[in-house]
Amino acid sequence: MTIDVSKWPFGVNQDNQVDFDEADKSLAMAVKAKDPTLKLCMGCGTCSAGCTAGALTDFNIRQMFLLLNRGRNDEVAEKINNCMLCGKCILGCPRGVNTRNVILTIREVLEK
Repeated sequence: MTIDVSKWPFGVNQDNQVDFDEADKSLAMAVKAKDPTLKLCMGCGTCSAGCTAGALTDFNIRQMFLLLNRGRNDEVAEKINNCMLCGKCILGCPRGVNTRNVILTIREVLEK
């Protein structure tokens, strides 16, 4: 059996270099101003582990927050509506990030 690793979303061949001087941080700053709990996120991924949308789609809330902090706003806008707003992510968060509200805030800021 052969495994096609070219379809995996990670690997040594994929360029993931982030130039923070060039990154558009406006969305991240606007979201953090409206919901400061996002500043508490340490990227542990506990929110993704219990995510209903993550089990049914390619949505990953941890990835959303990483993309947001890296200034990759078009990718955030493309995937953010896959969240079902079930709130399971809030229950698992060890830092108390109101992830559901952060998702709603991202959607609100993107609509403007």
